[in-house]
Parts: sequence; structure tokens; C-alpha cells
Amino acid sequence: MAPFYAMTVSEFVAALGLKGRDVFDLEWRLSEGQGALIETRTGLSPEAVQAMTFRELVSAARMMIARKNRSPCPLCPEDLHRKAVALPWRFRCPVHAVEFRDATGETLSDRFGTDRFKKLEGYAEAGAAHLDAWARGAGQGDLKAPEVLQVLTARHRRASPPNVCEQPRMSLKDRRDYHDFLTTPILRQALTVVVPEYDQVAPVLAKPVRPGLHSLAQGSLLQCFALTTGIGRIIEDPVKCAISVLLVSDAEGQGRVRAALETWPLSLRRRISARFWRAERDERARQTAEKAARQHQSHKYRTIQSHKYRYRIS
Repeated sequence: MAPFYAMTVSEFVAALGLKGRDVFDLEWRLSEGQGALIETRTGLSPEAVQAMTFRELVSAARMMIARKNRSPCPLCPEDLHRKAVALPWRFRCPVHAVEFRDATGETLSDRFGTDRFKKLEGYAEAGAAHLDAWARGAGQGDLKAPEVLQVLTARHRRASPPNVCEQPRMSLKDRRDYHDFLTTPILRQALTVVVPEYDQVAPVLAKPVRPGLHSLAQGSLLQCFALTTGIGRIIEDPVKCAISVLLVSDAEGQGRVRAALETWPLSLRRRISARFWRAERDERARQTAEKAARQHQSHKYRTIQSHKYRYRIS
């Protein structure tokens, strides 16, 4: 409201008779007396004033409210902070419908590619709806958002340096110069299994996210989008997603993932256990068949021997 009256925020708060008050405390929850002062000075109704606050959010969601624009809209004024985008699972401006940009000026469709981003956006919208319901204390079905985030941020494998497909192309000299980077252990989290598209485009050292709710509260635009997409995928098929993570986990990682799954409903955990046993058996059978096929191929005689070719050509 301060720009509407051509004032700074501190000047506007003082003009309302609330000098010295923290504006973020006012946004979180107004007392009746504070609300009455604002109503008297601005002429707004009590309902309109209270609608500007975050009082409808549960206390656990308070840590996620941004005190400034995380990712600005290129068409909005820089000093405008909209309530609709104060939480980290919004990726488009509600007024202009354009994508937000990260600190480098890049959009998510630039990072993922337009076609792939459109496919992911549907899951992200479902995840955002689930997070909205949790933040406002509404019904969320069997799985609550914090329980899903615990699984997504669980370490499913031991930390390891970047593998070959994660490393940029380098000359031998560059590899020697960047030896520390190539040998830095990276946390391996279930998020990269549930959202493999994120694993393909995220910078190597920036792939790990903070555990639990902190992952959304302090994550980058790309990380928050991947987490919201992961929530959408898990809500759609929690059993399939959990099994896909367990199948690629090492022994220690399986223990951590199972510990995170302990907060899920018992009926879901039973379905996961039953299907995981069968999936693990099928995976062993597939690997055995592939190994046998490779061994058979390596011992197979060539139909044309090398002596039939020209000299020095095998």
C-alpha cells in the first residue's frame, strides 16, 4: 500500500500510527487495535485489511514467507511485493502470467527446454495445490507436504564425486586444474530420482537441497520448482515413486529412505513393501539375463575371420 500513497514503507507505517512496528509482524498477524488504526486511516474494511496478512497460514509455513521478491517478474515494479508469490511454490506472475527469472535472468523454460517444461508444469501445479492446502490447514488426503518433503530430501546413496555424465568436457590440463571440483563428494538425494529432469539440468554442486521444509524455504527457483514437481509426482503415485527410489538406493540409503517413509500411512507402507519385494526380484532377474547375454555375445565366433581381410585390417 505504501507506493500507492507515494511513501516508503517506514513512512507509511508511521503515518498509520504504528511507528516502530515491524512490518513483517504486521503482515503475519494484526491485532484488533492495529487493524482499527489502519482501517481508520485508509478507509478499508476490516476484512480487506486482514486479507492482506498471512493469518490463514499455519505456523510451520511462516518460515517460507519471503521478505522480498525471490524471483522478480520483469514486468512488475521492483519494490512491489505481492502476497500471491510470497510462498516458494509460485513460478509465474499472477498478474502478467510470465515466468519468473532467477538471479542470472534465466527462466525455467530456458533451463529445461520449452517442451519438457510444459510436461513438468502440470506436476508442479498439482504439487503447488497440495502445498497450498497444507499451508492453510486444509485437507490433503493421506500424505501431508512435510512427509513428502522428508522423502524427497532423504539421502538415498552415499555421497560421491561427480560421475562422468555430470562432468563438463575438459582437457587433461583443465582436469588437473579443477581436480578439487572433480573429487568433491556430492549428496545424493531422492529428489534426483523422482525428478530426473532436475538431475540433468541442475549445476552439479548445486543439486543437493536442504532437508525437510528448509528445502523450500531456502531453495533457489530451480530447486523449488523441482521439489514442487516431485510432490506432484508422489501425490499422483506414491507407491511407484517410493519403489523407484528404493531400487536405486544403497544399503545405508535404503535405511534412511525407509526411516523417512515411517511417517506415511501404514496402508501405503504395506503396499510399498509388497510391491518392492516383487520389483527387486524382477530387477535381479533382468540383471542376470543381461549379464548372461553379454557373456554369450563375448564368446560368439565371428562369421568372417580377420585373415580374409586385407593386410593389417581386422
